[in-house]
Amino acid sequence: MSDRHDDAVHGPLTRAGHQPDADAGGHGEEGHADADHGHESHGGLGLYLAVFAALCLLTTMSFLTYSSVWPWRDQPHVGWAFMMAVSCTKAMLVVLFFMHVRWEANWKYVLTIPAAMMAIFLALMLVPDVGMRNRMVSQERALHMARPSDIRLMEQAAGAGAFADPAAAH
Repeated sequence: MSDRHDDAVHGPLTRAGHQPDADAGGHGEEGHADADHGHESHGGLGLYLAVFAALCLLTTMSFLTYSSVWPWRDQPHVGWAFMMAVSCTKAMLVVLFFMHVRWEANWKYVLTIPAAMMAIFLALMLVPDVGMRNRMVSQERALHMARPSDIRLMEQAAGAGAFADPAAAH
């Protein structure tokens, strides 16, 4: 066995010209190792409690879209867009802080950016299929497809009380 510390220095270099300190166990200057547990400090309990509070606040905001205090009750698309934005924000907070992606090296972009581009590309490639799905269909499927006139008839019947509960009329 050798007493050399060259084996202790491992992992990718995150900055040009930056060599991790061999005595620090390969953690460099900013990622001080926690001597008791052997892991890097990632902001402490206060940061996690702040993220938890933000997640609770965002969840409350989503819940309020279905309450009487929501000002755009007659515009469901506004509520859906708001809830999607809140959901994406919550997912981002979970990924960044609880999955520790915020403290990863820059290689995280090498993995996530191409995957995001591919997901967007695949979603866009489905647009023609969804938009043209009724152009050429089999005769059997055409017999069982909902038509706009059928939907209007059902809405008119529902408005006229045809689907009303007979027990509630008494």
